[in-house]
Amino acid sequence: MTPITIHRHGTTLLPESARVIIRPFIPSSTHRINSIISRVLGLSEEEAARDLETVLKEFDSRHLDIESPLLANFDRVVPSISTKIPISKLCRLLIGALFSGEYALESAALFNPSMVPHPDQVGVPEGSLRFIMSLRATGEGHVSSMEFRTGLIAEGGDIHLDPISRFVTVPKLEPNPKYQKAPFIAKLSEMGFDNAHSTSILEPLGATFRRSELDESIQRQRRETKPVTRFLTSTVRRIQWLADSNYEVHFSPHLAMSERILFPISTNESNGIEDARFVRFTDDDGAVMYCATYTAYNGHAILPQFIETQDFLNFRVLTLNGSAVQNKGMALFPRRIDGRYAMLSRQDDENLFIMFSDNPHYWSDPKLLMRPVEIWESVKIGNCGSPLETEAGWLVLTHGVGPMRKYSIGAVLLDLQDPTKVIGRLRDPLLAPEESGREGYVPNVVYSCGSLIHGRNLILPYAMSDRATAIACVNLDELLGALQA
Repeated sequence: MTPITIHRHGTTLLPESARVIIRPFIPSSTHRINSIISRVLGLSEEEAARDLETVLKEFDSRHLDIESPLLANFDRVVPSISTKIPISKLCRLLIGALFSGEYALESAALFNPSMVPHPDQVGVPEGSLRFIMSLRATGEGHVSSMEFRTGLIAEGGDIHLDPISRFVTVPKLEPNPKYQKAPFIAKLSEMGFDNAHSTSILEPLGATFRRSELDESIQRQRRETKPVTRFLTSTVRRIQWLADSNYEVHFSPHLAMSERILFPISTNESNGIEDARFVRFTDDDGAVMYCATYTAYNGHAILPQFIETQDFLNFRVLTLNGSAVQNKGMALFPRRIDGRYAMLSRQDDENLFIMFSDNPHYWSDPKLLMRPVEIWESVKIGNCGSPLETEAGWLVLTHGVGPMRKYSIGAVLLDLQDPTKVIGRLRDPLLAPEESGREGYVPNVVYSCGSLIHGRNLILPYAMSDRATAIACVNLDELLGALQA
């Protein structure tokens, strides 16, 4: 086979420990919480002001807004405060600081990137492309969150990343989000909680309902059920879990892209938002939505989740329904095929599957697409992001795991009209770990969650050994030629 030209750009995105957010740091013991609070309430106003000034002097410059999270953490311990005496703002801030701690989002790793065209191409030189790159950031306790970077691909293929802000900010959670009734009920049924209580709670609600309406219906069911049984309590807990898992968040438009952080919110992702595979999806009517599948991890189990955004400011996070919603690595095609949505998936932790649906949030009936063939992928194969449309077919980058748990990136070509047909497949890896890129948190790994095509080049961002991120440029004509040989 004629060698495929691969140019590795000199840019490497390394984890930066100085980018921190403020998280709750609250003891589980109510007695300890009370003891800490009482020490502050025992201070004079002058003493509290002096101690708060010391805290702000040391930490204020590390955050765009330090007061909001401190006050939010104060609110978390309010139920433990026994006194009815009004507490001044400076004492609330000092108490909040005592129940707060900084968390370095990317202190351990910045990896598993995906790349899509930026929704705003205004002012971009002809022949160039502005892009957004999502990244998995991992810090203390191996908790993963989602970060973003922006940059420009020049007409000749040079890549320039925009400067990265020193600050990071989590979004505001929508307090009263909307839900679609049909998929909500379908997911409850999958969970085994489609029963008389759930029917009574959900039946009065409209086809679209708000969280406040759901909460009111739950309270009505509790009032009308005497005594409140363990069965009702368990059903309500599952309904609330499902509602918490479907949420909306909003960033201020004044924040730079690199300042926006999606940090775990719901309990099913408490230990991580992992490996987002973003795609620019264009519907049949021309409407564009940026979508991503990601793996929610709670420390014990994984759950595929779905993200939707049009502007990377406002995000909807949704649970997915259907018997095929399992395992990692679901990747949505960038458009419908014959009127249906299409998705790659890995059902059995070994082979690559494909499935079709009339609803992007419901997936079942997966069909086997590919099995491991070569030794470098003999342990298992998966996708490295959404398929890319070319004139020759759907280009799918794969990851293969071989001897010594070595991860390499391969390439496959699927038929454009019928992507269940594999029409080309590289026998050798397109990209493999080498030299210093072999060393890291998990050695001998190259991995990607999504590439894009610009001109006649494949722009391939990839992680090196679960630690850092690099970018490669692959000659598209040579790659397609090799796949069709």
